[in-house]
Amino acid sequence: MTTITLAVLVPLLPFLGATVGLALGRTAPGFVRPLAVLPTLAALALAVVVAVHQGGDEAVDAATELTPTGSVPIELALHIDGFAALVAVLVAFVATCVQIYSTGYLREDPRYPSYAALVSLFTSAMLLVVYSGDLMVLLVGWEVMGICSYFLVGHYWETPEARAASLKAFLVTKLGDVPFLIGLFALATDAGSFRITRVLGAVANGGLDHPTLIALLLLAGVAGKSAQFPLHTWLPDAMAGPTPVSALIHAATMVAAGVYFIARLLPVFEASQAAMVVLAVMAAVTMAGSALAALAQDDIKRVLAYSTIGQLGYMTGALAVADRGAAVFHLLSHGAFKALLFLAAGVIIHATGTNSLAAMSRMRNLRDRVPDAYWTMTVALLALAAIPPFSGFFSKEAVLGAAEHVTAGHTEHAPAAAGWIVLVAGLVTALLTAAYATRLWLLAFRGQGAEAPDHGRQPVTMTVVLWVLAAPSLALGGFAYQSFPGWFDGGDLGPTLTTSVLGTGAALVGGIVTYAAWRHTTALTARVPMGAVAAHPEGDAGQVEAEAIASHTPAYGDVARAADPADPGRLLLGPLHRHAAAGFHVDAAYSALFVRPVRAGARLVRFLDREVVETYVRGAGTLPRWLGVAVRRAQTGNVQTYVSALLAGTVVLAVAVVLVATGA
Repeated sequence: MTTITLAVLVPLLPFLGATVGLALGRTAPGFVRPLAVLPTLAALALAVVVAVHQGGDEAVDAATELTPTGSVPIELALHIDGFAALVAVLVAFVATCVQIYSTGYLREDPRYPSYAALVSLFTSAMLLVVYSGDLMVLLVGWEVMGICSYFLVGHYWETPEARAASLKAFLVTKLGDVPFLIGLFALATDAGSFRITRVLGAVANGGLDHPTLIALLLLAGVAGKSAQFPLHTWLPDAMAGPTPVSALIHAATMVAAGVYFIARLLPVFEASQAAMVVLAVMAAVTMAGSALAALAQDDIKRVLAYSTIGQLGYMTGALAVADRGAAVFHLLSHGAFKALLFLAAGVIIHATGTNSLAAMSRMRNLRDRVPDAYWTMTVALLALAAIPPFSGFFSKEAVLGAAEHVTAGHTEHAPAAAGWIVLVAGLVTALLTAAYATRLWLLAFRGQGAEAPDHGRQPVTMTVVLWVLAAPSLALGGFAYQSFPGWFDGGDLGPTLTTSVLGTGAALVGGIVTYAAWRHTTALTARVPMGAVAAHPEGDAGQVEAEAIASHTPAYGDVARAADPADPGRLLLGPLHRHAAAGFHVDAAYSALFVRPVRAGARLVRFLDREVVETYVRGAGTLPRWLGVAVRRAQTGNVQTYVSALLAGTVVLAVAVVLVATGA
């Protein structure tokens, strides 16, 4: 079969698996798991074959017109270049791991058939986005992912948190999709086509009349889909869904789609220097703000959610300095270790028996109970912190190196200001990333929280997947930057001396300082008695700990308080901790600026409808009703009454005629 035929089958197989899985889920439950795993696994094999055939050479293009429109044509087109081929392999690989993992994680879930089918549909939609060569077809996959995320995040719909999270994810991403759709139409109008190759050709020939407006409209959709400031608030709440879904969304689908879209159409954004600066500022705020928020979270999945937001900020930062190779490189390595982090967190949750025990303050003695999660999560956290030789080091250094290159004025595709913004924010975030990664490892595996119930060993399908993902988390970065330069536009992705020293130094400082803070708070909280907690007016162990840390004095005696573990995040953030834990109140700002005014307007409309409009409607119906009552009372059915009324009327008319004649 040709490369084109194989490429068509890659998104088609998971789609067929989803369709058949939904149809047979109730009637033939024995086929559900094979239908979940095998089509995705076959898609992975075909994606690898397509990547090998493409080989990082010239892009593979094919198109057929879907339907005549009379103006701008819409085509079913494929455009597979080197980085599209690699991203498709990542998507299929992570999706296969998630499907295999889910067979054990959700083995007792009665809604597993619909879950597995939606995961397959989610995968198919993302693969359609990756391979698509037409913006309208890409939009189909883009929107299908949105509705799949709504259903999957709300999988546990019995809980109010899941229902609220799914609705929030849908609405916030749709808020960005409205200007995104307008931007697509504006881009196609200027370029004369939805075909990506023709759009890029028009950009190269200076054919865009409104590049800044188009770029900013498209950025709104990217910010929503890839959870970038200010439309990032849906992603932490989406942790209410099953943990394998979180791994899929964070590592290979949904949030990766926005970064991939900018990488695909990067020349459109390069046509506007203002848009590149806006992209750099968005990336910088997202990186630093999410890292601070991660340092203050207690729920392990929310830490990882804010971590994803920050790592996506690195990717958009690389795009802001016009280096899509570095952005896609970090997308690939991040996909491996972030999927591993979430699935390892799922093993911890599975071992403790309930999602509520994902709070790190309640973890104790997990190193011995979940050794597979311990070792593989350690690898993934080292990759996240960009410690050499783990994969995150090479991909993150590619981003920082690209920013340094722009600051020196070595490119005309991005302003030097964007380079400085990304470089400074990237180094600060490197320190903070190592800090919250170290904190997570310490609290999860060396914490002194309450002993959680032990629910036995995990299914082998879960633990095997962890080790499979550990391999690319360890070795992908060093292999990719040496072996795949042609796949990433031919740019040099190797680490540079300056950014390597600065980035690694910042990471080491962040890790060491966090460990020292943990040791300090551990010694401090060991002298806080349980009685002090009960006697405290708030009755809150966290408040006692915060006050003890703030005073830096062992003011509460020498009795150990194992139920309230030391949290170095409180000491490191100080008064900023409360705000960081609340995500810097962005949700509260949205509530004040948008939600409350809309609700107030809705109440006003309801009042006007009830008290004004309905009053007129009721009045218009009351008068005819009264007339009807009067007429009905006159119709008694008594002939004598009718004759009497006729005679009385005759007399009245006669008198009236006499009076009129006399007056005349």
